Amino acid sequence: MDQRHITRALNALAKRDDDMREALTAYGKPKPRIRPEGFETFVNTVVAQQISTHAANAIMGRVRKRLPRLTPRTLMKVSDEDLRAAGLSFRKIEYLRGLAEAELSGQLGIKKLGELGDEEAIERIVQLRGFGRWSAEIYLMFSLGRRDIFPADDLALQVALGRLKGLDKRPTAKEARALTESWAPYRSAASLFLWHYYQGQPL
Repeated sequence: MDQRHITRALNALAKRDDDMREALTAYGKPKPRIRPEGFETFVNTVVAQQISTHAANAIMGRVRKRLPRLTPRTLMKVSDEDLRAAGLSFRKIEYLRGLAEAELSGQLGIKKLGELGDEEAIERIVQLRGFGRWSAEIYLMFSLGRRDIFPADDLALQVALGRLKGLDKRPTAKEARALTESWAPYRSAASLFLWHYYQGQPL
């Protein structure tokens, strides 16, 4: 999603949702978030699980030093000891091996994910160990540029949505999905705005 689409989508939502209109006036519009398609982004998703961004970036830097060409084949050739030395846990190494095997066997087919519908692509990704629906939805949003994704399991989105709607408590993932159904087909832009709203300060 580029800035033009984000602006157009949020302007459309502002016309149909008073809470969104008021928040957009106060906080402004978010910038795009774009990640490259491909195997390395999947690897980075595993590396970043349950650790800080700073730590994840450091580990990815060490992984790239050991594997300047990061592909499923090169990953399968590197030893567990080398991956452990880069800072990866045994569990994450197991996930990465499974990821590489799924891509090599054709079970995943990263290059073909863009040809699938949203739900079909999500189902393909969540078959991998270590990849839940949230990880799949984030890949669709930021790497495939899908425009109607709402990662309802995201805690920050739940908190921001509850604040936007003046709720007494944070909505569950199921409740968040129901609350945002009317935002289709602009839910990716709305998600970006809610993260911006959660982190930002009024203009």
